[in-house]
Amino acid sequence: MAYWLMKSEPFKYSWDRLVEDGRTHWDGVRNHQAANNLKAMKNGDLAFFYHSNEGVEIVGIAKIVKEYYPDPSDASGKFGMVDVAPVKKLAKPVPLKDIKADPRLEDIALVRQSRLSVQPVGEAHWNILLDMGETKL
Repeated sequence: MAYWLMKSEPFKYSWDRLVEDGRTHWDGVRNHQAANNLKAMKNGDLAFFYHSNEGVEIVGIAKIVKEYYPDPSDASGKFGMVDVAPVKKLAKPVPLKDIKADPRLEDIALVRQSRLSVQPVGEAHWNILLDMGETKL
C-alpha cells in the first residue's frame, strides 16, 4: 500500500462534503507531476485530505476506490482522475505550521513542493502525521 496527500480548497470541495457524498472523483489535476502521482495510485491506497488556502491543514483520511481513468473535463485527453472515499476524520487537524516546525518532516513533499496538489507520503511520515493528528487506523 502507498500513502498520499491530496489537496482541495474547502470552498471548492471540503472534507465534510466528501463525507456527505460518500465518494467522489478527483478531477481537474493539470500538473504533470501530480497527474503521474494519480496514475501511480492503486485501489486501497490511503491519502491524507488536506484543506489548502483556507484552514491549511490535514483534516481526514481517504481511500482510493477507483484507479486512474480519463478526466472528461480535459479536452486534450492528457489527464485523468481517481475516485476517493472517506475513511476517517483526524481527531485533531494537523496544521501546515506544525508540519513545517517538526524537523522529522523537513523533507516531506508538502514542505519541499508546497504547490503540488497530489503528492506521495512515505510510511514514516504517514505515521508521524497520524500521531500528530491523534488518530489511529
